[in-house]
Amino acid sequence: MPALLPVLSRLLLLPRALLSMASGSPPSQPSPASGSAYAAGSVSAAFVTCPNEKVAKEIARAVVEKHLAACVNLIPQITSIYEWKGKIEEDSEVLMMIKTQSSLVPALTDFVRSVHPYEVAEVIALPVEQGNSPYLHWVRQVTGSVLESGTAPP
Repeated sequence: MPALLPVLSRLLLLPRALLSMASGSPPSQPSPASGSAYAAGSVSAAFVTCPNEKVAKEIARAVVEKHLAACVNLIPQITSIYEWKGKIEEDSEVLMMIKTQSSLVPALTDFVRSVHPYEVAEVIALPVEQGNSPYLHWVRQVTGSVLESGTAPP
């Protein structure tokens, strides 16, 4: 079960654009509805570590197809050092940075746990307090169909 502290240390070295959740442009730049401001914390960045790129891509594609996430960035070649079953381990992994609505984090977590190869999958989420408003509204728009249907996809 990889600890997040080494991962966060590495994230601090990433370009500022990645940390601001503005890496890459969404297909369109919707403008927020007139008078609607971003509600701080309504979007989250979830972090999941995977054993390799193949597993990470499969999970990433599935969560986007199921509208549990608007976008997933894959950050290759991170090194995780952690204690597992009384032994210090060191593994090369791929970090997934998943942008989703905060209200979808429980469904996202359940889905990742159901398909992830690790005995205990790392799934943690941090609320986004501020960022590029059109991007944050796009995240909510893309993942909104899950909330409108009232149930998470299978």
